[in-house]
Amino acid sequence: MSASATVAEVKRDKPWIIRTYAGHSNAKESNALYRGNLAKGQTGLSVAFDLPTQTGYDPDHELARGEVGKVGVSIAHLGDMRALFDQIPLSQMNTSMTINATAPWLLSLYLAVAEEQGVPFAGLQGTTQNDIIKEYLSRGTYVFPPAPSLRLTKDVILFTTKEVPKWNPMNVCSYHLQEAGATPVQELSYALAIAIAVLDTVRDDPDFDEASFADVFSRISFFVNAGMRFVTEICKMRAFSELWDEIAQERYGITDPKKRIFRYGVQVNSLGLTEQQPENNVHRILIEMLAVTLSKRARARAVQLPAWNEALGLPRPWDQQWSMRMQQILAFETDLLEYDDIFDGSKVIDAKVESLKEETRAALKEIGGIGGAVAAVETGALKRALVESNAKRISAIEAGDQVVVGVNKFQAGEPSPLTAGEGAIFTVSETVEMEAEQRIRDWRAKRDGKAVEKALDELEAAARSGANIMPVSIAAAKAGVTTGEWGTRLRQVFGEYRAPTGVSLETISSGAAEDAKLLIADLGERLGETPKLVVGKPGLDGHSNGAEQIALRARDVGFDVTYDGIRQTPAEIVAKAKETGAHVVGLSILSGSHVPLVRDVKAKMREAGLDHVPLVVGGIISPEDELVLKNMGVTAVYTPKDYILDTIMIGIAKVVGRALDNRAAEKADAAAGIGGSSVRGGETVF
Repeated sequence: MSASATVAEVKRDKPWIIRTYAGHSNAKESNALYRGNLAKGQTGLSVAFDLPTQTGYDPDHELARGEVGKVGVSIAHLGDMRALFDQIPLSQMNTSMTINATAPWLLSLYLAVAEEQGVPFAGLQGTTQNDIIKEYLSRGTYVFPPAPSLRLTKDVILFTTKEVPKWNPMNVCSYHLQEAGATPVQELSYALAIAIAVLDTVRDDPDFDEASFADVFSRISFFVNAGMRFVTEICKMRAFSELWDEIAQERYGITDPKKRIFRYGVQVNSLGLTEQQPENNVHRILIEMLAVTLSKRARARAVQLPAWNEALGLPRPWDQQWSMRMQQILAFETDLLEYDDIFDGSKVIDAKVESLKEETRAALKEIGGIGGAVAAVETGALKRALVESNAKRISAIEAGDQVVVGVNKFQAGEPSPLTAGEGAIFTVSETVEMEAEQRIRDWRAKRDGKAVEKALDELEAAARSGANIMPVSIAAAKAGVTTGEWGTRLRQVFGEYRAPTGVSLETISSGAAEDAKLLIADLGERLGETPKLVVGKPGLDGHSNGAEQIALRARDVGFDVTYDGIRQTPAEIVAKAKETGAHVVGLSILSGSHVPLVRDVKAKMREAGLDHVPLVVGGIISPEDELVLKNMGVTAVYTPKDYILDTIMIGIAKVVGRALDNRAAEKADAAAGIGGSSVRGGETVF
């Protein structure tokens, strides 16, 4: 090009799809949010669904209590999906839906709305996440056992390949593996092993047309993560691309280079976002985005970025706009898209990519030796390895070996004006749940009950016979079946499943500090037995990383720990506390549902005669909600700023010690005939 050439003459690559992950409360409010984001220059939609929707429950189900509309939008039936995409032409939209266990159902609702808009299935573009295997390892929105879950994924793939050819029926989701502590090699190997398991399942189906396999392979996309180790993350993405091409040729014999392309979307790391000095997260998000955009040969097809304040609570539209502007400035103001891959020929990059590929091949061979990804999930091998990796990461931060600015180094700083004032973070009103319950009652009352029952019977028949679940699910959507009814009928056929927690006597950790061990030992002498801790995950929140690490460290310091995994009702947690004779109960809640769930747990503890047992709570909890919880009787609250696990253990031990002191004082008062109580409750450790 001549020196006089204008910027307009430069041939630029097309930018990636610019998205924000969004959805909350109800369909109407989320629709307004989507249309606002599209007006600001967003080029695709990424829909966040609430936990009842993701796990197949209606808003009025017991397990949905406190969860409706909190981490995403509540979609209970066709009317909700219709409202969600009101005035949004699906023929022009590329829609990503983060949905797994209920992916066939949500896609069916989407297809039914497309028909109402007059859009042929062949004109639709988008993605269903639909990677159920990783849900057993992280995030936890699975419902059914692995075999039927894999069958449902296969059904979606076979249906869309034929009927919705531009749709990505599954994106293999390594994003949540990194959030659960995966190393780059674990993220590469586990994700590729999952993709192989799914593709083998499709290929082995007796009704599968071998001639369409290259098309199936080409529609498998990936959803990845990028952390702060900038060079490693660039190399990881190049390794992903090259290994995927290798698998396509060597395992599946795919010759068309276009069918072998590694296609992925990304949300960069949320695990590393900090509550302390949260403004630092802006820089983290931008640096992490560079890792998935700078290398042309391994550039993301779609990018969505977390907001700077997600360690504090739900982002506001302005916070999401800030992240969107990062993408737009990089894509349109810089010259990034004018050049070929700027890392080609780099000896440093090439050496790191080859090292990652070699380690990943070895890990894939090891997983294959266990029997593949599904077998490795069922044995607990992969989950245990993730828990161990996360434990190493946390220990490195605790020791200061892994620097996190504003957390374990350079803690001194000015108060952030961004977090000041009313409305600094978005909160979902508790009235959302009541309104959703009323709407679904109205929906059930107005529909044709006989048509609904017929559709559900046909759904069950297809599930039992092995027929593809998609056509009957679409028919059920049109008949007015609800999310909970679809989920309930398939639960009756397939049953439910509880995945291994990864926390066991065999799980290797970095141990605990001696002062913490000694304090727990002293507490044991006071009690006359080993101190007992029940760690509970109430509600539908499946993000169990924190609960796993608390349970693991509590084991290491000397507690007798009971942790039964995710998705427990308050009644189940309280029953376990009574059965084990717990000296303290700890709840982990990251979905924003802490107030109603804690209220329920406290009420059931009183009913069970356990009001004397202290309750501690951890999660993403605002200072205002912390006061609410303490007024309910919660003794201590832990948030992401409390990253030193030994300090938490010492705090929990002091909580138990204070509870013993209070009971002793009560007995002394009673013996002396003093009225009232001298309980010193309500004190906090921190």
